[in-house]
Amino acid sequence: MNIMIVGVGGQGTLLASRILGKVAIKQGYDVKVSEVHGMSQRGGSVVTYVKYGEKVYSPIIDKGEADLVLAFEMLEAMRALPYLKKGGKMIANTQKMNPMPVITGAMPYPEDIEQKISAKADLLAVDALSLAEQAGTIKAVNVVLIGVLAASMDVDKEVWVDVIRETVPERFIDLNIKAFELGYNL
Repeated sequence: MNIMIVGVGGQGTLLASRILGKVAIKQGYDVKVSEVHGMSQRGGSVVTYVKYGEKVYSPIIDKGEADLVLAFEMLEAMRALPYLKKGGKMIANTQKMNPMPVITGAMPYPEDIEQKISAKADLLAVDALSLAEQAGTIKAVNVVLIGVLAASMDVDKEVWVDVIRETVPERFIDLNIKAFELGYNL
């Protein structure tokens, strides 16, 4: 299984990849995770590859190889579209974050991204930001999206909850489990 997680620096893509990787390990799979950092400290693109299966030899996902793309922002979803394989699925947060060229006025934010992606891929667009706010913080968008992903996978929900408990700092466990549940039950 080849899963590409894309977002903007500070959105929690790396935590999401750690949770997904640990869940796959608990299921007995060989797992490889590779993090590709852009200008993450300045809100730039961050891409993480999570590959798991009986035996995984490379952590890299090439164009046309991703079974699933988990996108934390719509423009990043659009950028990742070439990596999705034919018949693959994309789960994308509907949130839009302006990159530097848009902020400076050098370029407009692309229009109709959701429709453009839907024309080329099986897209599940989720307002994860609103669900994260319901959970108690906008910083939980990543775990909301992990919940949406988990609901589509054949892994017991309690495995996911246990991994969240093991992975996030203790003071944020309840908030993250609430965010996971909101995404899972979507």
